[in-house]
Amino acid sequence: MNRQARMANTPEDYKKLKLKKEIKPWEDGLRSSPEGENFEWWYFDAHLEDGSDLVIIFYSKSATHPTDGWNPNISVTLNRPDGTKINDTVFLPADQFSSSTTSADVKIGDNYFRGDLNHYEIQAATENVDVHVSFDNITPAWRPETGVIYFGDQDEDYFSWLPATPRGDARVTLKINGVTSEVDGQCYHDHNWGNASMMSLLHHWYWGRANIGDYTVINSEMISEKKYGYKPFTIFLVAKGDEILADDISYVKYEEKQLAIDETTKKPFHKEITYNYNDGKKHYKISYLWKETILQEKMVDQLPKLKKIAAEIAGFDGAYLRFKGKVKLEIFENDKVTEVFENEAIWEEVYFGKTLK
Repeated sequence: MNRQARMANTPEDYKKLKLKKEIKPWEDGLRSSPEGENFEWWYFDAHLEDGSDLVIIFYSKSATHPTDGWNPNISVTLNRPDGTKINDTVFLPADQFSSSTTSADVKIGDNYFRGDLNHYEIQAATENVDVHVSFDNITPAWRPETGVIYFGDQDEDYFSWLPATPRGDARVTLKINGVTSEVDGQCYHDHNWGNASMMSLLHHWYWGRANIGDYTVINSEMISEKKYGYKPFTIFLVAKGDEILADDISYVKYEEKQLAIDETTKKPFHKEITYNYNDGKKHYKISYLWKETILQEKMVDQLPKLKKIAAEIAGFDGAYLRFKGKVKLEIFENDKVTEVFENEAIWEEVYFGKTLK
């Protein structure tokens, strides 16, 4: 018999989690602890005006193998139109990690990620790049219900997600090989945490976000592990400026098309994924259309040598894929398309489990 997996969305859930509909700065603060099997990260990405794509992630410990003690690390990925590609990860000792519980104020060595749901500052330095980011929210912080998915018949495990900046304006300073440049762009920031290894809860997911004209969209399709019956969880947001237009997942139909196999990780992915929202009054269709895969990672390659060997022996073949392509928003009236907006976008597939046959 399958175990329960559910979105925490009842009044009792809000009370238990000490949450209200209005999001507070403490929700973007530290939510995990050094003891036990838990994880947490703060994520940022930006599409810059010079055509560059930037992703920065601050981790308190490994999301795939969360164990006792902090294991802080910073990931910086930069793809520039001149062909420059940087994909660096910096690990630092546990005593160089700290974070506030009242707001985002994360420190890993001399690096930091801090903000208050309105304004943020990031400093991240690796071997190949030194980045400073300053950004401000355009679309206010949002979450799907409580942002928590419970796993287990007693809600014993959970995965949590807070899009603290669905859309923002960013100012980025890059220093590469002694050369400093400044460029603006639009950005996104979210915050994730949980109390169990993600690979024990989730089989795979797609996640994407994009700015399309004045519209902001956030979309995800998460598939739980086999013991939870591969139950799907759909996440959907359409906003315009600071107004939320649609986010009720009960009106969303999700579809995957054009199956392909990634040559590096051997994982399946789809070249077209769509989210169709129709509540009888508002009708939106969001399509992610693949152009290229810009990052292909086997998760075992991120592990220390001994853990990598053990994972390979156990048959673990988790993978992370990041895609680049076009996102299209279609707005309907009486089932006829009245407006179409398009833009470039980045989205991802994370695959923890064995490939489904």
